[in-house]
Amino acid sequence: MGVVWALWKELRDQVAALGGTSHFGRPVLRGAPALTGKAKLFRKTTEDITFTFDAHLAKKNVKRPDKATGTFKFVHLEKPGGKGGWATGRIDCLLTGGKVASATGIITKTNIKEMNGSRVGFSVHDQGKNDRLGYSWAATGGPDGTKKLTKCNSAAPFEKVKKGTGDFHVVPWKVPYPTS
Repeated sequence: MGVVWALWKELRDQVAALGGTSHFGRPVLRGAPALTGKAKLFRKTTEDITFTFDAHLAKKNVKRPDKATGTFKFVHLEKPGGKGGWATGRIDCLLTGGKVASATGIITKTNIKEMNGSRVGFSVHDQGKNDRLGYSWAATGGPDGTKKLTKCNSAAPFEKVKKGTGDFHVVPWKVPYPTS
């Protein structure tokens, strides 16, 4: 059954890239940048850290990455089922190039009140089963609003995802260069 599931996921991702539906069933237009999926970060400790994205840029806004829409969520628990922090929010910018995406969003719900309303940034490198992820607070000192982050700004994707959990999917931006 594992092989069938893996093949189905691969086919689903190919359909999404060609103009089908995203991981979350939303329509994806050919050439419209997107970042979708969910993964746990790799840790040798008992920490349980998960990131989820459903970010899209409509084809009509391809020259305006700040018109991106969608959602994000992250959860950081000390151990599975343990204490920790979480946040959800709305995407406000998305840039993609090849298999790399950079996105920002505003936290709209969280269990840490100092973070509410803060902009956070994310980066993803879609490498199939070896995805990587980065987040702005590694460079800005924390997602608690202590420093202002501009739209579409994040750190490089420096974190590895836990083996078997990475299903991030990046649809690259098709740059609308003028023809000569």
